Amino acid sequence: MKTKFLILLLVFVVGITFAQKKLADKFYSNYGYVKASELYENAFKDGDKSEEVLTRLGDCYYNNSNSEKAAFWYGKATDKYKIDSEHLYKYIQSLKSLGKYTEADVWTKKFLEIQNSDSRFKDYSSDNLVKYEELNSENEDLAITIENLPINSKFSDFGALVKNNELYFASTRGIDDSKEYGWNNEPFLDLYQVSVKENELKLDFGPSDLIKASKVNSDYHEATVAITNDGKTMYFTRDNVNRKNKLDFDKKGTTHLKIYKATLLDGSWENIKELSINDDIFSTGHPALSPDNKKLYFVSDRDGGLGQTDIYEVNILDNDKFSNPINLGPKINTEGREMFPFVSKDSTFYYSSDGRLNLGLLDIFKSNFIKDTIAEPKNLGAPYNSGYDDFAFFIDPTNTNKRSFLSSNRPGGKGNDDIYTAYSKICVQTIKGIIRDKKGDLPLSNVHVKLIDATGKIIEEIVTTENGSYEFGVKCEKEYTVFAKLIAYTEDRVKVNTDDINGTVIEKDIYLESLIQGNQIVIKPIYFDFNKWDIRTDAQYELENIVDVLRIHPTMVIKIEAHTDSRGKDEYNMRLSDKRAKSTRDYIFSRGIAENRIESAIGYGESQLLNKCSNGVRCTEAEHQSNRRSYFYILKK
Repeated sequence: MKTKFLILLLVFVVGITFAQKKLADKFYSNYGYVKASELYENAFKDGDKSEEVLTRLGDCYYNNSNSEKAAFWYGKATDKYKIDSEHLYKYIQSLKSLGKYTEADVWTKKFLEIQNSDSRFKDYSSDNLVKYEELNSENEDLAITIENLPINSKFSDFGALVKNNELYFASTRGIDDSKEYGWNNEPFLDLYQVSVKENELKLDFGPSDLIKASKVNSDYHEATVAITNDGKTMYFTRDNVNRKNKLDFDKKGTTHLKIYKATLLDGSWENIKELSINDDIFSTGHPALSPDNKKLYFVSDRDGGLGQTDIYEVNILDNDKFSNPINLGPKINTEGREMFPFVSKDSTFYYSSDGRLNLGLLDIFKSNFIKDTIAEPKNLGAPYNSGYDDFAFFIDPTNTNKRSFLSSNRPGGKGNDDIYTAYSKICVQTIKGIIRDKKGDLPLSNVHVKLIDATGKIIEEIVTTENGSYEFGVKCEKEYTVFAKLIAYTEDRVKVNTDDINGTVIEKDIYLESLIQGNQIVIKPIYFDFNKWDIRTDAQYELENIVDVLRIHPTMVIKIEAHTDSRGKDEYNMRLSDKRAKSTRDYIFSRGIAENRIESAIGYGESQLLNKCSNGVRCTEAEHQSNRRSYFYILKK
């Protein structure tokens, strides 16, 4: 007898646990993550430690941005199961959110063992794990377009600068490619120019040709130009050549880079002069000008630097003279390589570096150190940077769209290095509306309104005030759900798809219907399986509305009536409806409602039909369905 009792008890407990999980699933699918987590935790306490329960608990807290609890439940799942890659990814994200980078690194390596092609961990390395995701999502609120320029060749093209509708760049596409540079087995670099015009964000180029000059391009390298505001002076980088236009070497046999200047005469760059800041024993290159053209910034590997190459500045004086070079110091330079400086018209300093946290190799950084000497550099993040070399950043100061150019050897290009253009526009929209009472059209306060993205993650949640209004700032070209819930009212949601037009305002009023109508609490029909009186999951979901109403009205007393249709024997229907009424009552009791709050729960069988469908009358299923119903009458408020 004891054995039978234990078996029955076990079956009963398992049944309760299964029912809690099914109800939790229902709330989860309707974004009710708080209640779902409560029910999943109840199921867990009752012995359900399945992978699904543990990961769903993690998901509930992850979608509500509770990283601590999400990591706790994902951690329990990983301790016991080999969870799928998507849940493992969320676990890693939760750990990083908590600053547990070492632990996240361990799980990232395990993630890559089972999902090594996932783009979210492309170019992963433990050195940049801490901020990798932040860099990849740095510009996600901007609609940034990166385009490979049509002027690129199968060789190296880089270092774009636009002046007076002419784009200057360096390329190894040499007409005479018989001389190759041993570093990359490509021809030596020359300077080119091409006409460019912009029409509705589209760039139109003329044919590319060598720069208009008689002696700028030599048999060796020329690259990276800077042009003064008046367009009359150009600084550029060249290999160290002697007066006979032959390479000049130091004592170790190394040819270094030097900066030269040229003057525009009748449309041609002539009168070439070497700058006094050069030397035969170190390299000086990559010139850039301050907005007022009073300073020259450049790159050098001269003695006394902090790293392999550093960025320096000099004052431009009269008569082709310059002040002594000053190293920009550790706020810019590192032990690695700092290269390709550029200063925008607002004095923001851009450069490339491989010595700071990056997505791989050279990344483009910006700093406000010219205006703020203690400013820290900031990685521009994706899509400006990739896992490859990203450099030679330039912003066209005359372009109204703040169009920029950069160079990169990222995959998908035409040659070794390619020139890309980037233009960005802030694209944000607004979803707003008023939550109203469906019956009286009046605004509702204290409504919990959730903005949910396409993956089910809650982005934002607000509570309406007396005017019933809500408003969310959203991104362009995304799918959202606005979900509204007020206790003692029906819930509702609307789907919203944003377009690509900045500033669009989408108005969506949402109407909720009071569950208290007259002397009843009205919910959706409660369904039972044939010849059963067990409370199904979908019925539990609806009965939670009754629980919520009773909780916010602590003195309310109700009675329950259950009715059937006419099919079946009268006496049988009477007994079945009474069992269903009492099962409904017992479920409400199980959710913590005191027994004195429900005066009675009675089944009336088919004795109170709402239509003609009595015994022997042919009716449709819909007509019979209207007779199968439950009432929740309010006896005391």
